Amino acid sequence: MTSPPKNRPVPDLRLQELLRSELRDQVPPAGDAIVVEALAKCYANGTNAVNGVSFRVRAGEVYGILGPNGAGKSTTMGMLGTLIRPTAGRATVADHDVVEQSRAVRKRIGFAMQEVGVDALATGMELVVLHGRLQGLPRREAERRATLLLDLLGIGGAAHGRMADYSGGMKRRVDLASALIHLPPVLFLDEPTEGLDPHGRTAIWETLEQLNEALGMTIVLTTHYMEEADRLCDRIAIVDHGRIVAEGTPHELKTATRAATLEDVYLHSTGRTLELAA
Repeated sequence: MTSPPKNRPVPDLRLQELLRSELRDQVPPAGDAIVVEALAKCYANGTNAVNGVSFRVRAGEVYGILGPNGAGKSTTMGMLGTLIRPTAGRATVADHDVVEQSRAVRKRIGFAMQEVGVDALATGMELVVLHGRLQGLPRREAERRATLLLDLLGIGGAAHGRMADYSGGMKRRVDLASALIHLPPVLFLDEPTEGLDPHGRTAIWETLEQLNEALGMTIVLTTHYMEEADRLCDRIAIVDHGRIVAEGTPHELKTATRAATLEDVYLHSTGRTLELAA
């Protein structure tokens, strides 16, 4: 059983300009972009943050990970993004092992974390260009992409202002632009719209939809917003106590639990209300 087709937006002119790049002229790869097999993380204090999760994410898919605080979402993302070393199991991202080939993985992913770390004295433009340069882009290309991405994410007019004067939502959008500057085939987003107003949240949703549609970019995200998961995700894994307790398309999950909304599915799967997880 599959979900009803999504109404994906047509990429706007800014995104079409961004995509004029030699790096993305190739056809997106088919098959699985991410393979996770019995992945686990136990910390030194004995906390089992992730208890042997297994799942696959197809190339070009938007995959959501939902669950209460402490369920293992961010730890799972950290392991896939090579930030946390697993204690058991195996995972590959873009056909590279996250432990044995971590450098190769990092070249093929973008990662926007829940906690945004920025240089208060830098401008938004300077920060995004720096990330582009670190990814090996020539300065002129990094500046071109940074201008287009910041405009696409609604920062254009403030791109040359100091980050110290940015709101939390603006910093989060700059962080996302930095994660996208090299147009990675796989993008990890940990609570990408946390703290944004409805306008800012919608702008990020539309940008992610366009990037996924135009580039075939594989996106893995964690979120507490059920509307976000329902709109963006092709498939969803609900995790609790470090394990996957439900997985499927939004439509499949609702049908299996006879639920009207993803919030109802969430409650059925975890025994917790959405308010307790936020």
